[in-house]
Amino acid sequence: MPEDPASPSTPSTIPSQTGTRRIPWSGLPQSVSTGIENVLGGTVTSAVSQGGGFSDGLAVRLQLADGRRAFAKAVDAATAPAVGAFHRREIAVAGRLPSGVPAPRLLGSFDDGDWVALVFEEIEGTLPVQPWREDELERVLDAVTDVADRLTPAPELGLSEAAPRLGGWGRLSQQPGGMAKLSASAPRAARDLEFHLTLESQLDEAIAGETLSHGDLYPFNILLTKDRAVLVDWPHAWTGPRHADLVMLLGSVALSGIDPEPFAARHPLLTGVEPEAVDVLISAQAGFLLAAACSAESTADQPLVDMMTGLGLASLDWLFTRRRAARRSV
Repeated sequence: MPEDPASPSTPSTIPSQTGTRRIPWSGLPQSVSTGIENVLGGTVTSAVSQGGGFSDGLAVRLQLADGRRAFAKAVDAATAPAVGAFHRREIAVAGRLPSGVPAPRLLGSFDDGDWVALVFEEIEGTLPVQPWREDELERVLDAVTDVADRLTPAPELGLSEAAPRLGGWGRLSQQPGGMAKLSASAPRAARDLEFHLTLESQLDEAIAGETLSHGDLYPFNILLTKDRAVLVDWPHAWTGPRHADLVMLLGSVALSGIDPEPFAARHPLLTGVEPEAVDVLISAQAGFLLAAACSAESTADQPLVDMMTGLGLASLDWLFTRRRAARRSV
């Protein structure tokens, strides 16, 4: 077993500001707004931009002249190719999720080779309150169990397998500039690099499984309605262990100043899972987030970088408390 990491710096909170590169409905080319209206078979009379996420492009609740409502998002893939690729993959994933999975129903899409748009049923819900409230967290934890049950075994998506948003310590260690940023933003993580590299060497084994995971399960990708928790934004779905989404979600709990461990200890998805395998996922989650933040160009959207840094530090905080408790129990 690797030596315990040092205690990380106290994490910040998830930035309340959404990404700064959102565009309004009025900012769409006419051909794209018309394409979305054609999907809906009606004329848009109202479009309200939505906060909570960090991707480039459009994210709006729409109302049509006939009273129907929908949600649409769109991006210019020529100027934001990575987001465009995510949108195109989400079209395929959302269209193949089994009925009963708490996710928005895809109504249709538009793709002219440059602009890509997705149109979903509107979910009348709100983002979970941050810092987390325990009653809302319990609702989401129940939903994660339900989703894992419904998506095991993973449905056939007809897509190449997505790389999970996990791991990054090895890549970061080869980037002098990135390591300098890590030393500044997370100095203890930089000092504990060998510890995280050791855990990362076990990642392939730790992510083996047959459950389709959401793959980006943070509070800004969850909507709470009166009677359910709905998971939105599925472009990063991948097949792995049943507990992968749970571990990712609990990392955000530490950012609220709440110890995730009591929730993890009693959650059915972690029953029988080796503690070391959970540690590998937590470290890999932090590695992905901090590597992305420390490798970001100077032109990167700062709220996104802040969010990744805060969540990465929160995961490290959880990992430290887990390892300390395990050592004391020996």
